[in-house]
Amino acid sequence: MAQPREKSRQVLDSANTPAALPAPRFAFGWASLAYALCTLSLAYPALAGQFLVSPHSDQYIAGYAFREFAASTLRATGHFPLWNPYLFGGMPFVAAMHGDIFYPTFLLRMVMPTDVAMTWGFIIHIFLSGLFTFGFLRAIGYTFYGSLIGGIAYMMSGQIASYVSPGHDGKLFVSALFPLALWVLYRGIRGGKAWTWGGFALIIGLCVLSPHPQLLQYTLLASGAYALFLAFATLDGVSLPRAVAIKRLAAALAAVVVGLAIGAVQFLPVREYVAWSPRAGGVADYRIATSYAWNPEELLNVYLPQFSGMLGNYWGRNVIHLHSDYVGVVVLVLAGAAFIGLRNDSRRKHIIFWSVALVVSLLWSLGSSTPFYHIPYAIVPGTKYFRAPATIFFVGTLAIALLACAGAERLLERRVSRKYLIGWFIAGGVIAVLASLGGLSSVAESLVDERMFDRVIANRGALVFGAWRSFFFVAIVVGLGLATLRGKISGSAVAWALAGLMAVDLWTVEKNYWVFSPPAKIIFASDPIIEMLKSEKQPARVLPFEARDTPQPEPFLFGDGLMIHRIRNVLGYHGNQLGRYHAAAGERTNDLTGTNTGGSRLFLPNVLALTNTKYFLTNVPELPFGNTTLAKGPVVNASGDTVYLYRVNADNRYSWLTPVAVKAPDDQVLATILNPRFDVKRAALFDTSANVTVSPGVQTLPPPLTVETSVRHYEPGKVQIDLSAPAPQGSSLVVSENYYPGWKATVDGKAAPIGRADYTLIGVELPQGARSIELLFTSPSYERGKTITWLAIAIGILMLGVGVWRDRRRLA
Repeated sequence: MAQPREKSRQVLDSANTPAALPAPRFAFGWASLAYALCTLSLAYPALAGQFLVSPHSDQYIAGYAFREFAASTLRATGHFPLWNPYLFGGMPFVAAMHGDIFYPTFLLRMVMPTDVAMTWGFIIHIFLSGLFTFGFLRAIGYTFYGSLIGGIAYMMSGQIASYVSPGHDGKLFVSALFPLALWVLYRGIRGGKAWTWGGFALIIGLCVLSPHPQLLQYTLLASGAYALFLAFATLDGVSLPRAVAIKRLAAALAAVVVGLAIGAVQFLPVREYVAWSPRAGGVADYRIATSYAWNPEELLNVYLPQFSGMLGNYWGRNVIHLHSDYVGVVVLVLAGAAFIGLRNDSRRKHIIFWSVALVVSLLWSLGSSTPFYHIPYAIVPGTKYFRAPATIFFVGTLAIALLACAGAERLLERRVSRKYLIGWFIAGGVIAVLASLGGLSSVAESLVDERMFDRVIANRGALVFGAWRSFFFVAIVVGLGLATLRGKISGSAVAWALAGLMAVDLWTVEKNYWVFSPPAKIIFASDPIIEMLKSEKQPARVLPFEARDTPQPEPFLFGDGLMIHRIRNVLGYHGNQLGRYHAAAGERTNDLTGTNTGGSRLFLPNVLALTNTKYFLTNVPELPFGNTTLAKGPVVNASGDTVYLYRVNADNRYSWLTPVAVKAPDDQVLATILNPRFDVKRAALFDTSANVTVSPGVQTLPPPLTVETSVRHYEPGKVQIDLSAPAPQGSSLVVSENYYPGWKATVDGKAAPIGRADYTLIGVELPQGARSIELLFTSPSYERGKTITWLAIAIGILMLGVGVWRDRRRLA
């Protein structure tokens, strides 16, 4: 009679399962040390003063200019700047958003050079993202070693660690705070700790001040879902009484309200600005809203990051891909193990909740590739103003980190089957062989746009190497797992080996995204052209443009390099400039500079006059059009590009007087000022809602006035202008600075009517005999927001302090 086959010893019964490894003494300190080492493995060039910025980073193109301007203004005046006159005709500094103006990282810029502070802002938050994940996992009941591994899985994942490549510090700040928010929520809802509500309010306030509204939205949604789960789920055999659950949810909601109020200093001005921004009506359509989604064919990148090409080899549909999708081989192997023996896991409901969160965030990330995104697009407030749905996947990354934590504990408990590990070994080997035989490249060739075909060819070698690199780590983790199942290695040695192997695996990929440059004083250094422009006696703008391609982004011709030297740029790099001046492609705004008209209006004489354009800065020795004179060049700038400065042969002043003023609707005003037969100096065309007196029944425009203007004093948000002769009756002053509510005018010391003129500029009604005009930008919404912010911070701290007192009293 056949004997029944002995059951595999691949999964041991509970009697043979090792006890959970005890945490070492000073566990939090050991975890901190591990995360510090992981962080420094990527960040060590910062110790030598290098600047964490690549030529493709937003921080190189624009971010440094924003932060240096804010830091120098704050040091010099004691207050934040309210107006940025150096880009796109001028814009409100706070309302248009210029990075982490009020987030605590601004304090680093008070004590360090701006570039050093920016670098360490990234580094500190990478470290905190691991530490906060560790704390969260420990709080919900995972062991020291599982939590340690989960923290590494999160902080060194492609989603988090590669934020430095595109320079997305706001995303990193929110992603680092996310596990901290969950940690505090768990302590508050399940532990009943009163101090947590003040802490949660302050955390949400920091997220608001990051300021990244899209990731703030995702954080609130995920935290809200988790709060409901904690309140109503039965965890560890314990259910909260309904009244207690509702009371604690109400406390969490109150904390969110306080947290949002902490951000009032930033978002009251932003809310006011929305109607003036390029996205006043939302992005143009569903196609634009789902751009920069995670394309399905690129999902293989979580295992094989070279599949769609890394950085310059990227061939996918998003055209640029400066971040990493790599989850990690070791992470994936451990995350899959979390589902082995799930039924008997005391924390299975946590695993199920975060598995659902992973699926939802993945579907959301895929954008228009599945029908799912129509749901949040239709019902979630604010979604129509955002692009890049893939940015939600920091939530999925935390879910994977939790699964890796659980899977690591399965392995340490010897509950992982040999079949599971061998299956990974076989799968990794098959992928490596397919890559070597050209199978994966053939798949890529069948998917790629023909314009990117050369990148697929160039990526073949990297793809084969990457497949074998991934297989190498599969083999090591499988070997380590099999040795663990046989009891050949002690549990603590296995745990530290897994943590180290995971860190090395992730490091070998993510180090490619940590690009350092020389200090800012070198890469943004001045040159003879810049010094010539700085010597201008009257305000003037420069129109920089690349007449020939450059091998990498050029901050002086394409970005905001001129702003660093306080030179006013006709354009620049921002993304949330005033929509009437310059809209972004695909947005619902008809703008002065002609972004959405199929051809730029920038070189039209009237547009050059209205924008105060006195110079062209470019990188060719001859321009294909006339009316210019070479003023300086050739000069090799700090980017290594040879540039030339041309003077525009026209009297394009900063301000001018017009003999008459007329009111008209925007479409008529724009059509008129773009008409080459219209002389902008003969009439000021005010918005119909402007509170100014206009000339009645104008049939024929009078000739331009002979009264000239000169700027006596100019600083951001404050201008003093003198007239060469008394202003005649009915005249108006037009200033080549974007109008925005908050501008105030005084004429000879008395308040004067001011409004939007010539579609987007400042217009001032002048009384007869006027000689001196002062313009001052104020922001009542900023002042209100500042008051609310300070009050909300005080409330949050009070909630925290009272909560600590109540908790101690309860224990006494």
